[in-house]
Amino acid sequence: MDRNWLTLFQEQQGQNQLDHVLKLNQETEKYGLVLTKDEAKLILRERGNALAKERRVEFGKGITEKLIYEFCDSDFICQDNYADTIIRLQEIFYMYKNEMMDELSDDELLHLMREQFEKICFGDLDYLEGTCLNLFSQAVRAGYRGYKASDGRGEAGRFDETVRWDYGLYMEALRELF
Repeated sequence: MDRNWLTLFQEQQGQNQLDHVLKLNQETEKYGLVLTKDEAKLILRERGNALAKERRVEFGKGITEKLIYEFCDSDFICQDNYADTIIRLQEIFYMYKNEMMDELSDDELLHLMREQFEKICFGDLDYLEGTCLNLFSQAVRAGYRGYKASDGRGEAGRFDETVRWDYGLYMEALRELF
């Protein structure tokens, strides 16, 4: 037998998870997002690949449903990029669970990811993965625990090193020009 117990367990859970993911369409369709059965299967298959890559194990529902629910009303996700974005967010989630040494709960990490995705990254998954979460994970590994009081909310810009162009500065620059 060339398949291990984990693979067999995941296959058994697969249909149940597929039904749960497809049931979320009732919630997400009000935001213009609907997964086909094939897309849902792809997302769950890629979830398994991400878990294997990061050497993680999940029991129960896993993170996919929570992730879909957390991000379904994002301004930066549309039907055209929905499945691909969910797949990539899963990969990022599992990678940073490891990078942050499981210090953050699933909900704390999801809230942090969503806030950064919306407010700092403006939907840029590469920036979320390579910069925002990287900076935050460094702080967590160094001992930062301030996110616990807020459940991961309000943490997005805490370690952001990029000077941002804001409305007040923009208006001041316009007044100087004209």
